[in-house]
Amino acid sequence: MQNLTIHPLTHPLTGTRRVPGDKSISHRALILGALAEGTSDVVGWLPAADCYATLHVMRALGVPIEHDPATPTRVRVHGVGLHGLREPENVLDCDGSGTTMRLLCGLLAGQSFFSVLTGRDALRRRPMRRVADPLRRMGAAIDGRDGGNLAPLAIRGAPLRAITYEMPIASAQVKSALMLAGLYAEGETVITQPGPARDHTERMLHAMGAPLTLEANTVRVQAPQAPLRPLTAPDGGAFVVPADISSAAFLIVAALLVPNSTLRLVDVGINPTRTGILDILQRMGATWALDNVREDAIEPTADLIVHHQPLHGTTIAGDLVVRAIDEFPIIAVAATQAEGETIVRDAAELRVKETDRIGNVARELRKMGADIEPLDDGFVVRGPTPLRGATVESHGDHRLAMALTVAALIADGPTTLQGADVMADSFPRFVETLLGEVEETQA
Repeated sequence: MQNLTIHPLTHPLTGTRRVPGDKSISHRALILGALAEGTSDVVGWLPAADCYATLHVMRALGVPIEHDPATPTRVRVHGVGLHGLREPENVLDCDGSGTTMRLLCGLLAGQSFFSVLTGRDALRRRPMRRVADPLRRMGAAIDGRDGGNLAPLAIRGAPLRAITYEMPIASAQVKSALMLAGLYAEGETVITQPGPARDHTERMLHAMGAPLTLEANTVRVQAPQAPLRPLTAPDGGAFVVPADISSAAFLIVAALLVPNSTLRLVDVGINPTRTGILDILQRMGATWALDNVREDAIEPTADLIVHHQPLHGTTIAGDLVVRAIDEFPIIAVAATQAEGETIVRDAAELRVKETDRIGNVARELRKMGADIEPLDDGFVVRGPTPLRGATVESHGDHRLAMALTVAALIADGPTTLQGADVMADSFPRFVETLLGEVEETQA
């Protein structure tokens, strides 16, 4: 476990930054590319621990994937088709990636072989019943600890039947798992969610020619009668993964909080199902500019320009929570410097992320002097409050670690972050990028 000492900034953050590729899309590029007939060339891929977990699992399932460490953001996936996966010789290790495990549950449920999914301790504590139960309704044979709720999960592939399923909560991972299972099911699988959740799987499957229709918050999918096309750009070139707005959120908030800062973040994905962080910060009084907006690809992207501004408190609840579910550690940091109360409700999902994000965000920010009160389904932050340097802990949560790093930049005195190496799960070289110590290069 690596410790990192962060000193308060004595200068503004300025210049151009490129944050890593979108994690959700990087996972899906490997999984969906594997199901195509043909080769998917992917650029801007995220070379981080969570995505490497998916890469290793797909290789273990017989998918040839080229990846050269000398060009880490490029992968070439040689698709084996919908029925070309093979039975793995060993247990499939998802490391710490919940996305890998949940999406693979859907993919493996309809195969003709046996497989077992496991991961590190924290992943084996995360609930899987939300995806396993509807898959069992489709005929999937999935078993695990706690009545099939906890990994390791044993999956014996079986013939699947389509279902109509109303999701109790909006979840892109559950929706995507059911869509993947629907590619192997007899009939039309209909999935309705109570509100918006990220739609990368739908966009990518549609571009690959899958029989899929969208209507408001309902998606319908059937088993393809023709091979799926490889992932490409609209012009036929390589499929480009945009920069991850969830990773960009940490630099956005840093620029808002550090006096006199102005940052340009390039090629950021601005998919409307992912821009909840921007809507929340706008409610808190922040403004920004979009430049080079491109909406002609599978995913809309733009350059985002943000500068130091005062913030005020707001209330965050309902559908907005789902659209910013990964950003609440850094939202809490922003709230410590906002005038008045910031109240977060309807976010009980944060209790079962990589860690208990509600409890641990409150615990660690309190060490730095924040006035934050945890709730069962969120938290209340009263600000603005001067932060002080302290010894804080990541709790194995990459997003909490990055949020605490940003908080340390505006604290009075140095901060020691325990378990800082976990930031590489989603954002390799985060500190160097934040401080402008890496070259901005084209993906």
